[in-house]
Amino acid sequence: MKKIGILFGQERSFPMAFIERVNSKGIENIVAEPVRIDKSAQGLNSGYAVIIDRISQDVPFYRAILKNEALTGTAVINNPFWWSADDKYFNNSLMTQIGVPVPKTVILPSYDLPTDTKPESFSNLAYPLAWDEIFAYVGFPAYMKPYAGGGWKSVYKLHDKEEFYQKHGETEQLVMLLQEEIVFEEYYRCYCIGGKHVRIMPYEPRNPHHLRYQAEFSPSPERLRLMEDIVLRINHYLGYDFNTVELAVKDGVPYAIDFGNPAPDAERAGVGEENFEWVVETAANYAIERAVAQKEGQSNLTWGEYIKRSATGVPLI
Repeated sequence: MKKIGILFGQERSFPMAFIERVNSKGIENIVAEPVRIDKSAQGLNSGYAVIIDRISQDVPFYRAILKNEALTGTAVINNPFWWSADDKYFNNSLMTQIGVPVPKTVILPSYDLPTDTKPESFSNLAYPLAWDEIFAYVGFPAYMKPYAGGGWKSVYKLHDKEEFYQKHGETEQLVMLLQEEIVFEEYYRCYCIGGKHVRIMPYEPRNPHHLRYQAEFSPSPERLRLMEDIVLRINHYLGYDFNTVELAVKDGVPYAIDFGNPAPDAERAGVGEENFEWVVETAANYAIERAVAQKEGQSNLTWGEYIKRSATGVPLI
């Protein structure tokens, strides 16, 4: 019997629906359940062929457990080693190398010194930074957000350098990105599961949260194909099995705005009934596929093209 586990936190509708959907298919020797952790020992596997990770980004204990599971043969979705290494600044930098349009972006040192450091710890950092050059490159209005954050936490819209200085002073030890504003005509949130299943969803981030999937636009067939290609390219290079990509369309060009979301919102109340049904069905089928393919005693992780090409010396594009 191969077990598919789902590791989750406060969410309820997606994990329970996922488990029910997998089990309802009646696949011989496949069963889904919530992951149960009552002990852990180095180098030993807990018996799951597949684990879908929905919470380790917030619980370091779980991330360590999942690395051990992956090391001992579990197909962890998403790869916990890559997830630990990734961040939004690297995301953007990689896109500049593989031909995906992104907003102009710079990274900023934290306003407050990190714990256990002193001014002398930053001997190589110029002070002040070349702020006028940075502002000229990014432009205003601009957005400031954590380089490793998510969920719209600590995100600021800034209209001028005076507002930047004020708000940056509120960010304490967070390392922030300063990013060009893309004034978009259309915006899309795009699921990608298994590096091959894509759902393009019109999305209006300027609406109240419960109305964001109620947008009054839809893509032309040509734009749909273009966005699908961008979503697949991003996920192939990053290596995520389960991710969302947000695309802002300006002057006909889809800009990748936010595309490192390996535990994206999948709750029924958040994404709406039709999108929820697609995510549950697609995730269930993909998890079953991975369980069938899983082989004991070897790595069953997904690695992206960036890692694979870098390891073999193949050019990125």
